[in-house]
Amino acid sequence: FPILMSLPLTAGFRRSMRLCRRKSRTNQQSCYSQCPSSCYSTLAAPYEEVVRYQRHPTDRKRLIILVGPSGVGVNELRRRLIASNPREFRSAIPHTTRVQKSYEMNGREYHYVSKETFENMVYSHRMLEYGEYKGYLYGTSIDAVRTVLDEGKICVIDLEPQ
Repeated sequence: FPILMSLPLTAGFRRSMRLCRRKSRTNQQSCYSQCPSSCYSTLAAPYEEVVRYQRHPTDRKRLIILVGPSGVGVNELRRRLIASNPREFRSAIPHTTRVQKSYEMNGREYHYVSKETFENMVYSHRMLEYGEYKGYLYGTSIDAVRTVLDEGKICVIDLEPQ
């Protein structure tokens, strides 16, 4: 089954993520003040409690990452989500080092770049995700995601874990 994640473009946990059990429903102290720092290590925290995220109308749109192995339908889920509401959702245009085909347009299907440019983007931490397929590099840049978010849309990408 695909996994649905909603992530901000900054490091760290969102406000809606809680990594420890709340002591009581009436106690509204933050999780960080209730648990020792060891609570956040992967060995000490046996589970992650996820509470519903409610976006404030003034908050920026977010990135949704659909994660799943090949064949479970994450690509189809992404396409259906965008088709269901193209005013709200859009996919980022990925980068690649492969040769542009005659019917393709740079900036529509892919951003076509040299291998050197792509590797420089990776080393300068400008790629959100990347990988290699049949000798060519493919990936999604942070700038491509920001372009979608700056249009006021929710950016949806799909990933296959490696």
